[in-house]
Amino acid sequence: MTMKASNRRVDGVTILDLSGRITLGEGSVVLRDQIRDLISKGEKKILLNLGDVTYIDSSGIGELVSAFTTVRNQGGELKLLNLTKKVHDLLQITKLYTVFDVKDDETSAIKAFTK
Repeated sequence: MTMKASNRRVDGVTILDLSGRITLGEGSVVLRDQIRDLISKGEKKILLNLGDVTYIDSSGIGELVSAFTTVRNQGGELKLLNLTKKVHDLLQITKLYTVFDVKDDETSAIKAFTK
């Protein structure tokens, strides 16, 4: 199953709904391209909805970190939403859970962005 991505805007925040697998190759490329595209359009508040992401490998994790860094270097904020248990555990194991701002529900996540 390949990764799919679609985006929508809510209250000035761009929500990137991801589904499938973020893995070496296509999945991580899709994520990278989406983030670059949003940054190039001047989007500074990006929320990655990972609720339908079934699997992330080390390359996918690297891509999440890269996305986080890219957005922050542009003066923006990137937050994660709806982690599955698998992804949550992976971020805990890799000690990256504390790096990301992780939210459980969309409404509070959107409110958490600086105005």
